Amino acid sequence: MDIGPQEKLSPMQALRSYTINGAYGSFEEEIKGSIEVGKLADMAVLSENPLEVDPWEIKNITVEKTIIGGEIVYEKK
Repeated sequence: MDIGPQEKLSPMQALRSYTINGAYGSFEEEIKGSIEVGKLADMAVLSENPLEVDPWEIKNITVEKTIIGGEIVYEKK
């Protein structure tokens, strides 16, 4: 059941709000927020693509690896 369907975001809108839009909001879009040459290499590798699964299943996606500054800081065993 959708609660407040007029208030919900699509998975793409939610992803952008945490990445490029978040960087823009803190005036850091030149150094982070998207995967581009010269930007910080901070990212998470997920078990599934949140843009391709049913939105209700996004909560079940797990983090497989976390990379900060180009270095792996977490890897699921």
